[in-house]
Amino acid sequence: EGTLTVTELTDKVTVTITENSGSEKYDGKEKTVTGYTVTSISNPLYTEKDFTFSGNATVKGTDAGTYNMELKPADFTNKNANFKNVEFVIVDGTLKIAKRTVTLTSADAEKVYDGAALTNKNVTVSGDGFAKGEGAAYDVTGSQKEVGNSKNTFTYTLNEGTKAGNYTITVVPGTLTVKP
Repeated sequence: EGTLTVTELTDKVTVTITENSGSEKYDGKEKTVTGYTVTSISNPLYTEKDFTFSGNATVKGTDAGTYNMELKPADFTNKNANFKNVEFVIVDGTLKIAKRTVTLTSADAEKVYDGAALTNKNVTVSGDGFAKGEGAAYDVTGSQKEVGNSKNTFTYTLNEGTKAGNYTITVVPGTLTVKP
């Protein structure tokens, strides 16, 4: 009891490293995930004190998407001379930045027929909305002159610096109604 056999020191030791992960919503600012966890070591005699780390356990991203930390087994070095066969296995971690959902809705409007076209140029933004300093310009083309109703159609153009890939945008036209 308390003595090591030669096989315990020459057997392969597997160290499993799990990179940390994180999820954020796009907001125009850089996001960061750092670090890792030693999730298992196959030999109880081998500990975290028996190896060093020389890599960069950081992943950064700004735009919506998935970013990998990408640690490598070579980032870890066995420093215990009693263990000759140490394998480092990396479980990938990611930084996921989700798109913002934006709903653009043109206004509803109604009036009694007077021979002039009914229009309403207002567009409201709902859902997550645009990140600070980002947005869109709108060209509302909906018009209803005769008795009846129609969609308050519009198009949008993203402002400079606003990337479509960071958003899921839904367009909802309002209704223009002219009553008799």
